Amino acid sequence: MQRTAIALALLALAGTASADITVKLGAAGPLTGPISHIGKDGENGIRLAIEDANAKGITIGGQKAKFELVSEDDQADPRTATTVAQRLADAGVKGVIGHVTSGASIPASRVYEQAGIPVITPSSTSPALTNQGFKVTYRVIANDLQQADAMANYAVKKLGVKRIAVIDDRTAYGQGLADALVASMKKLGVQVVGREFTNDKATDFMSILTKIKGQNPDAIFYGGMDAQGSPLLRQVRQLGLKSVFLSGDGLCTAEMLKLSAKDLDNRVFCTQAGIPMEKMPGGAKFKERFKQRFNAEVQLYAPYNYDAATALIEAMKAANSAEPAKYLPALKALNIKGITGNISFDAKGDIKEGGVTFYSYKDGKWAAAD
Repeated sequence: MQRTAIALALLALAGTASADITVKLGAAGPLTGPISHIGKDGENGIRLAIEDANAKGITIGGQKAKFELVSEDDQADPRTATTVAQRLADAGVKGVIGHVTSGASIPASRVYEQAGIPVITPSSTSPALTNQGFKVTYRVIANDLQQADAMANYAVKKLGVKRIAVIDDRTAYGQGLADALVASMKKLGVQVVGREFTNDKATDFMSILTKIKGQNPDAIFYGGMDAQGSPLLRQVRQLGLKSVFLSGDGLCTAEMLKLSAKDLDNRVFCTQAGIPMEKMPGGAKFKERFKQRFNAEVQLYAPYNYDAATALIEAMKAANSAEPAKYLPALKALNIKGITGNISFDAKGDIKEGGVTFYSYKDGKWAAAD
């Protein structure tokens, strides 16, 4: 009788040891508001990565791991982002993919640092994010300094820009990219004839543009997102400004093509951190699978979200642990081939091989120019 009880106890222990474990991965981005299309696009990229990982039957520490998505809406708002970050930490997530905007990522990163939870942003490009010296903060996309240099060189050498007016939305992303562009342009001898700002809720830019019109710039740059970029471009054209219109990845979206169909022409250009999907190692297949799974086109950052989620999972596999303190060294040393390219990080947490692409508007879509 005693031997039977011991045998049953051992079987119970063995069953417990081999039982599945649930590993929660957090996602944070704007799921409501004017750029919710970008947030939802990214969330679906993460969801696809998690579904792929679960289909492989990954084991961690001798147990089959089931990855679970815990998604939060930060509304692209700095204060909400910190609340969301704390909520994810309290929920017991083992890693986070987010946030989408630099303005949300920077304050939220302090919460993750204090909690010791690795976070990988798919799209926050401000250099300030990884200049904080935090141990848990990473990104899988090029930063604003790289993007600004690429834009300035193309604008000067290919478009002949000598005078530029610069507008930003005063977010960490918009202002950060605008400041970086101004510095890059000045190095190339371009005259900055206007430096204006608005906010990320504005829709009327006439007073700013009327002032700029009198300065007769060759180009106007806007640092911000498509929700403001679209009415800004419309008003640029209404005022009869013939200037080249430049922007960053916040306007390099499928949504911008819809919002500004009547105003886009061959004078509109944007840069995007990263390379065109058709040139990504896994881009074509990802685009097809994404459309089939979600019945939607990729907006912008879905492939980077996929790679960020995959990076966390691969680091856990390499460390044979889902505990942040144990897999963080593996994340630092990670070197894998992702959808977007090679994923490995430098000492700051920046992607080592972050490309930048210059796009022009052509035949109803964004076409890679360089």
